Amino acid sequence: MTKILIILVLVLGVLAVAQLARVYELTSKLRGKREEDISPGDNRMNAMLMWLFPVAYFAFFIWLIYKYGPHLLPIAASQHGRSLDKLYDFNWVILFVVFFLTNALLFYFAGKYVHSKDRKAFYYPHNNKLELLWTSVPAAFLAVIIIYGLRTWNQITGPASPDAVQVELYAKQFDWTIRYPGKDGVLGATDYRLINGTNPLGIVTKASIVQRLSEIDKERAEAMERTENEILPDDKLEELSDHVAYLDRMRERITDLRTMMEEDMTEKGEASPYAHGADDVVLKEFHLPVHREVKLLIRSQDVIHSAFIPHLRVQMNAVPGMTTTFKVTPTITTDSMRTVVKDDKFDFILLCNKVCGASHYNMQMPLTVEPAEAFDTWLKEQEQKPFEAGPAPEAAAVDTTLAAPDMAVDTARMQ
Repeated sequence: MTKILIILVLVLGVLAVAQLARVYELTSKLRGKREEDISPGDNRMNAMLMWLFPVAYFAFFIWLIYKYGPHLLPIAASQHGRSLDKLYDFNWVILFVVFFLTNALLFYFAGKYVHSKDRKAFYYPHNNKLELLWTSVPAAFLAVIIIYGLRTWNQITGPASPDAVQVELYAKQFDWTIRYPGKDGVLGATDYRLINGTNPLGIVTKASIVQRLSEIDKERAEAMERTENEILPDDKLEELSDHVAYLDRMRERITDLRTMMEEDMTEKGEASPYAHGADDVVLKEFHLPVHREVKLLIRSQDVIHSAFIPHLRVQMNAVPGMTTTFKVTPTITTDSMRTVVKDDKFDFILLCNKVCGASHYNMQMPLTVEPAEAFDTWLKEQEQKPFEAGPAPEAAAVDTTLAAPDMAVDTARMQ
């Protein structure tokens, strides 16, 4: 009820102002006064206000900087974050100078050259020197900003060193999964066609391929059994037929993947990415070492996400079908940051910075930055539970051909 009354008061206030303006307009017409005629007194008052307003304007602006400036960005906790903040501050200094100078001149000249019937404006259509001045000066400043910005950007996005720690950030609606290399220190190859309940990242190993083929064969057999034992409408039968054809195509591609993996491993040996997936560590826990370069490999399973770690000044899109990278060297541990911000519960946080769906706000994961020795100890503990703990079960072994003869017959029967 209170809100309704407030709205009614506001509406009535607007209507009252509109009516007063209308009354003023009508009385002016009765007095023979034109709307565009402004008295010298009004002119002088407006000119004085043009000199008084910027004082309050600049004072309020300075207060905003003082009040909210420290909250614009959190403390930089990465090596490149410091460089990025310097670039950010450099741009702000230039903007502040231009902002105060142009607005001061704007209000000064508006007040100084108040209208006077005894003064005529000077017609000044063109000046080559002035044109050159206000073209070259901004261009010079822009050149400095662009060169400085490109230099900083190239440092941030350059290739990581060969001994950088590799960590994969895997995004999907609506959570993050973290993958670390196992004892070999190298992340294995992945393929989306191998994603299932036990292999959420699609890591390619001999056992994961066998298991996925077994699942496809089982799913296909269940579909065929339904066509044989159930009375189904034509549209449902057609749907099952399309699904079986899809499974056959998927099985063929995974079989081709296995062939390619075996050939690559035969040719390259340990240099093959397919030789390093079995000991990878897949976690719902995110740790990074301080003062050690980290190469983040960022992927997405479904839609575009964005890996965002504010304190580390990290942001990179996670794009389906490709791997984006970002190198970062943390400089402050979680414990040290808790001391700085005076909050014992503080944690660095990994967020998604793209609105990726209804539960986008849930895509966050705490990050622990710790000394290198503590990180190594923690990672060794995690290596005791690698992605592939052992060989695939015997029941998972299946024929490697695309479709056995009886499968081809069944498909033909359905069609």
